Amino acid sequence: MLVLSRLRDQTIMIGDDVEVTVVDIRGDKVRLGITAPPHIPVHRKEVYDAIQRENRAAANVQPKDLPPPAGPDKPPAGPDAPRRR
Repeated sequence: MLVLSRLRDQTIMIGDDVEVTVVDIRGDKVRLGITAPPHIPVHRKEVYDAIQRENRAAANVQPKDLPPPAGPDKPPAGPDAPRRR
């Protein structure tokens, strides 16, 4: 792990495209501003971990765990499915 010291309004670069700027320091909290291109996702670690857990769970879904497909004479299942009149 690289450890850097920065003051307020100072920036570090990650590669050529990502800038991390110290926006504010209040007590034991540091506010960071991150500028990155749209194709680079930026998340807090706890959000990233939750996304990874959801992705792993979705990858482990088996066909038997899914609801049966709707047939031509059968409306789709679920509370948000359109209803026949």
